[in-house]
Amino acid sequence: MDDETVRLPEQVRCEWGSDAVAAALRATGVPYIALNPGASFRGLHDSLVNYLGNVAPQLLLCLHEEHAVAIAHGYAKVTQQPMAVAVHSNVGLMHATMAIFNAYCDRVPVLVLGATGPVDADRRRPWIDWIHTAADQGALVRPYVKWDDQPGSVSAAVASLLRGNQLARTHPEAPVYVCLDAAVQEAPFDGEPAADASRYAPIADSAPSEDSLAAAVALLAEARRPVLLAGRVSRDPAEWDRRVELAERLGAAVITDLKVAAAFPTEHRLHRGTPGLFVSPDNLDLLRSADTVLSLDWVDLGGTLRQAYRGGEPTAAVISASADHTLFNGWTKNDHFLPPVDVSLPGRPDVAVAALLDRLPPGDRRDTATSAARAPGGPTVPGETLTVAHLAVTLRQTVSDGPATLIRAPLSWDADHWPVSSPLDYLGGDGGGGIGSGPGMAVGAALALRDSGRLPVAVLGDGDYLMGLTALWTAARYELPLLVVVANNRSFFNDELHQDRVARLRDRPVANAHIGMRMQGPDPDLAQLARGQGLEGIGPVASPAELPCALQRAVRLVRGGRPTVVDVRVERGYGATTAAAITREAR
Repeated sequence: MDDETVRLPEQVRCEWGSDAVAAALRATGVPYIALNPGASFRGLHDSLVNYLGNVAPQLLLCLHEEHAVAIAHGYAKVTQQPMAVAVHSNVGLMHATMAIFNAYCDRVPVLVLGATGPVDADRRRPWIDWIHTAADQGALVRPYVKWDDQPGSVSAAVASLLRGNQLARTHPEAPVYVCLDAAVQEAPFDGEPAADASRYAPIADSAPSEDSLAAAVALLAEARRPVLLAGRVSRDPAEWDRRVELAERLGAAVITDLKVAAAFPTEHRLHRGTPGLFVSPDNLDLLRSADTVLSLDWVDLGGTLRQAYRGGEPTAAVISASADHTLFNGWTKNDHFLPPVDVSLPGRPDVAVAALLDRLPPGDRRDTATSAARAPGGPTVPGETLTVAHLAVTLRQTVSDGPATLIRAPLSWDADHWPVSSPLDYLGGDGGGGIGSGPGMAVGAALALRDSGRLPVAVLGDGDYLMGLTALWTAARYELPLLVVVANNRSFFNDELHQDRVARLRDRPVANAHIGMRMQGPDPDLAQLARGQGLEGIGPVASPAELPCALQRAVRLVRGGRPTVVDVRVERGYGATTAAAITREAR
């Protein structure tokens, strides 16, 4: 933005602690730092503007700390690289915690810089510095960050930032938190600023042992009914192609899901079923029939196998390529059920894929039982009722003249209506199930996709949109092309299903399941809320006849550089598989 262009003198001396921290931040290569302003990091803020010139990194103003982290999360889902985020003292960190948890569960790198009032009590201003100082601020997020630190000097702060950057980027990626003492930021500094972080680079990927690879190859070479579970893998096109090659070499049926980003082409002959948040009954049957299962960092491998085998031990040999175990701790239970694994290939799953391809016999195995053509049937346009399926089909047709990235999809989404053929076609969920993350993640993804030639599209539920909608102001402020379509059923419908189930179990009135769930009387004006923040707002669209023109107009606006929100009034309801999975009991 023109009013944020800073013209600095030819040379600005590094003379404050925060200048040294800012120089170290630039050395890490992060392009942006998202923030909601706060006095606890006023020294760093000044250094980013008046020492670095608001360039590399550039400040991104946000209206809430949770949105700032969500924007960094969305950016990382596209690039698999971190942004920085600054959060103000304990209060800002408490605002940000949900988004940090989401990023941790989703295994994406975020460099979170916090700050505290002076640790030295004699330097605290009356009242305000005391309530904004904590004895152990990192304790607020320690269970769901990869590493945290609160350095006590300028040189220690620089070292902490370089270490945090290294760890956030090292697989498995996750957020880190570095808390900067306000007094350290504002201390005089006469040393040399950090200029190069290359000696503090991410730790290189490790390869599985030769013994483990040999054991995996022996099982896969003999398998007659192999199944490949494609989970958290990379956005790299070459690694995408290697995953396809591995499936073809094995003749393996491939299962994907919607919790993570696109991992395998869904219209490939080896892909099975429709990706969802939960494994479909047909794919659970497929797993039961497998003789070998290869998991590429599948989310909740243990729970999936437990469902497939109805709580019993798998009859298939299980090979797991993952380093996720290195992030487990006793606080958060996103370690899921302990999976039974016959061969472990620790490390980044795409490294294991390349190693397996090098060792497997050449040639495709097209004649195995699992490599039959995918069952016929695809998206069909529903009738006159405006449903999420109707929305998906019409939206897909509207954007079909160019590449688009589906950033987010609601619980009611049917992936049959949005096939994927490349790593950036779909970006997955938020990781931690934190409603309100969608708008911020959409902004971050749009930032990363700017100038890529791809149209950023986020289909959000109305609850997600309303909880996080002020994140969209940042898209308007920095002129980020972004299309947000709200599948507006005017209800927290997920919880209606739960109330319906409880009522049935207790033989109570199912008709009351909507009470305390519906966003009606008055209906929030979602398009007006967007316009109030400087975006384009279209809707509400309430009939199938209106939908094509509304979406076509929205796409024209976005391609012209205008972030746009379309409010689409859809019928309430989920697909049978999703509805059953949401409310079923654990086995």
